[in-house]
Amino acid sequence: MKKIGILHGKERSFPNAFVERVNSKNMEGIVAEPVKIDKALQGQPSGYAVIIDRISQDVPFYRTWLKNAALTGTAVINNPFWWSADDKYFNNCLMTQIGVPVPKTAILPSNEMPDDTSPDSFANLSYPLDWHSIFEEVGFPAYMKPFAGGGWKNVYKLNSMEEFYEKHNETGQLVMLLQEEILFEEYYRCYCIGGKHVRIMPYEPRNPHHLRYKADFAPSEEKLEEMTDIVLKINKYLGYDFNTVELALRNGVPYAIDFCNPAPDADIASVGEENFEWVVETAANFAIEKALANNGG
Repeated sequence: MKKIGILHGKERSFPNAFVERVNSKNMEGIVAEPVKIDKALQGQPSGYAVIIDRISQDVPFYRTWLKNAALTGTAVINNPFWWSADDKYFNNCLMTQIGVPVPKTAILPSNEMPDDTSPDSFANLSYPLDWHSIFEEVGFPAYMKPFAGGGWKNVYKLNSMEEFYEKHNETGQLVMLLQEEILFEEYYRCYCIGGKHVRIMPYEPRNPHHLRYKADFAPSEEKLEEMTDIVLKINKYLGYDFNTVELALRNGVPYAIDFCNPAPDADIASVGEENFEWVVETAANFAIEKALANNGG
């Protein structure tokens, strides 16, 4: 019997629906369940052919447990080794090399020194930085946000240098990005599953959270095809099997704003019934496909 597991935190609608959907297909030799961990011993298999990871970004124990699972034959979605090494600044740098438009972006040293460091630890870092050149490149208004992580935490909209200095003083040891504001006409959140299945969802980030998928615009067939190609290209280079890409259209040009979401929101209350159904069905089919192909888990 090949087991498909889903590792999750407090979310319920997607994990429960995913398990039910896989099992409802009555695939011989395949069963799905929430992951159960009662011990973690080095080099021992997890017992799962496939695991979908929804929570290890917040639980270091889970992340390292998943690395052992992958090492011993489990197909982990997403790859925990790459996810551990990934960050939003590197992703933006990668996009500049593969021809995907992104906002002008600078990375900033943390406002406070990391623990166990001193001024001598930063002998190679100019102080002060060349703030004039940074502000001239990025411009204002701008957004400041952590270079890793997600969930709209510690995100600031800044209108001036004075605001930047004030808010940067609040960021402690976080390493932040300063990013050009893209004034967009349309905005889309795009699921990509298995590196081949794409769903383009109109999305309005300026709405309250529960209304963000209620947008009054939709892409033309030509724009839909263009955005699908961009989403596939991004995920091919990043190597994610479960991810969302956010695209902002400025003067008709899609800019990749946020495309490192390996545990994206899939709650029915926020994404809506039609998008939820697509995610559950597509994820279930992809997990079964991976289980059938995996002889090591």
